[in-house]
Amino acid sequence: MIRFLIKGLLRDSHRSRLPLIVVAFGVMLTILLTTWITGILGDSINLNAKLATGHLKVITRAYQENMDQLPVDLALTGTSGLIKSLRTDFPAVSWVERIEFGGLLDLPDENNETKSQGPFAGIAIDMFNIDSGEKERLNLKKILVDGKLPSSSGELLVSSSFAQKLGIKIRDKVTFIGSTMFGEMAINNYTVAGTIRYGISSLDKGSIIMDISDARNALDMEDACNEILGFTGTDYYDDAKATEVMTSFNKKHLENKDQFAPVMLRLRDQNDLGTLIDLMNGVVGLISFIFILAMSVVLWNAALIGGLRRYGEVGLRLAIGEEKGHIYRSLIAESLIIGIAGSFLGTAVGLSISYLVQQKGIDLSKLMESATMIMPGVFRTKITPASWYIGFIPGILATVLGTALAGIGIYRRQTASLFKELQS
Repeated sequence: MIRFLIKGLLRDSHRSRLPLIVVAFGVMLTILLTTWITGILGDSINLNAKLATGHLKVITRAYQENMDQLPVDLALTGTSGLIKSLRTDFPAVSWVERIEFGGLLDLPDENNETKSQGPFAGIAIDMFNIDSGEKERLNLKKILVDGKLPSSSGELLVSSSFAQKLGIKIRDKVTFIGSTMFGEMAINNYTVAGTIRYGISSLDKGSIIMDISDARNALDMEDACNEILGFTGTDYYDDAKATEVMTSFNKKHLENKDQFAPVMLRLRDQNDLGTLIDLMNGVVGLISFIFILAMSVVLWNAALIGGLRRYGEVGLRLAIGEEKGHIYRSLIAESLIIGIAGSFLGTAVGLSISYLVQQKGIDLSKLMESATMIMPGVFRTKITPASWYIGFIPGILATVLGTALAGIGIYRRQTASLFKELQS
């Protein structure tokens, strides 16, 4: 029976061509949209994790209430013992200390007077410790535009746009002006080792990176940092694992009500990233539903047109005694074959285009210049295991549903009038 139906579809291409094209096109769009949105949101979440939030973050209760201001005076103290405890209790998570701070960067002239000056956002990382993995995590070698990475204390990296704005060149001496952990004025000199470009407008406008030991000396933060970040084993955020670690840690410190007591946050609890995670989790189902609905309407209309064209054929089959149910089921079987074939074709084309965009990317950095969120400048798709089968859901369901709706007319045919219909 199946072989007979396939031969009929191949010999009469008018019965299958339009539905096949519609299914393949719809499946292709489904895959492209899901991989595109998954890629954009996934990369945005991944970037936020590496640069700002981690998969987990340990801070003080007081710091949590003013986190947007990056107050170093509300930082964690005794962090060497705390991070040792974290690595013992949660060995599957990579823990690193960071200091995020702000201030003014001053470029002096030959008379040691201010030549140019601008505010910046600074990140201090464990740069000289190979085991920390911070250089690789922030892709410092890849984003380096000019110069070299810091190799000794007293050297720092400046974002290229910020350096151009202030007229800073490689090996220039610059002065950091800010306040220490205890509210005192901090003035320290550094050498610009290199310039970097994140490709993220909000960071490229004014940021620096230095080793955490230099930041501790400048901000009077010995054995202290304002954030301890934790990263699970994979690049992409695992909400279930992060929730388990956070619950265990916070339960341990629940009775400590001191404002400087440590508290742990998940990635989804910071920078409104929970909304992005929920959107990414729900987007596949939403897109599939939309395409099932849209394609069902199109295929319903196509089946109705095909039914009019095959009106005489159906009438003849009824006239020779074929049951209405058998004809209806054969039409459903034909649609199932078309749905499977179209889904395979659409999946092949969709995955091919998605792979190309995943490898090459689309540079939209110019459109992101005014963006305040941390988002990648080059947008890429992300092919996940679900991408290989997600297109079959709308492809097969819409085809069968469209034919099922259109085929109901078979049961409305009056057997008594069949010969009259055939004669006309």
